[in-house]
Amino acid sequence: MSGEGEVQEVQGVQDALEVVDVPEEWKVVSSTEHFRGRVITAVTDAVVMPDGEIVNRDYVIHLGSVAVVALDDRGRVLLIRQYRHPVRRLLWELPAGLRDVEGETLQAGAARELAEEAGYRAGTWHTLVDAFTSPGMSDERTRIFLARDVSPIPEGELAFVHRHEEADMPVAWIPLSDAVRRAMAGMIHNSQAVAGILAAYAASADGFASLRPADAPEA
Repeated sequence: MSGEGEVQEVQGVQDALEVVDVPEEWKVVSSTEHFRGRVITAVTDAVVMPDGEIVNRDYVIHLGSVAVVALDDRGRVLLIRQYRHPVRRLLWELPAGLRDVEGETLQAGAARELAEEAGYRAGTWHTLVDAFTSPGMSDERTRIFLARDVSPIPEGELAFVHRHEEADMPVAWIPLSDAVRRAMAGMIHNSQAVAGILAAYAASADGFASLRPADAPEA
């Protein structure tokens, strides 16, 4: 049975660790590409473990993405609904898209997606949260922005043509607190939406004063 001294020592070790993600790369002795598409590439790497054992790790190389939590002056968040074939569901999501335009900044990409998918523009932008969407199987990283001072774009200025899954994407404005409730109740599943909604709610505690600027570098 552990004594109080041992418990305090273990706690001290834990407290000494800095809880921040850092770059790290273990040796890869071989890499095999199985599939290459427009958005993803599927590969298997043979990775050397710390004990010297070599094991295979399958994962997907991804272009990366951006997403937008758009809040209006009534504290409502903009959500769109889109069919996602892999999960066979209609999901409520944030306006979002790929990092697939060469030379485009992350904020510009997010503004483009907000305009194309929802028909809105925003006057105030901040970085809300950075995340790896599924680091056990993909290198996809996403930046989720907070956009405020939102206004609709006149129809005559919108040239984007919605096709396929984007042909019928209804837009809904719901109170941020209601979006949090729905995420916590398992009614909203999209990972960007859940992360963005909860992060926006947390950041609202100080009026968003602690958020990073929109052009903050990705670590």
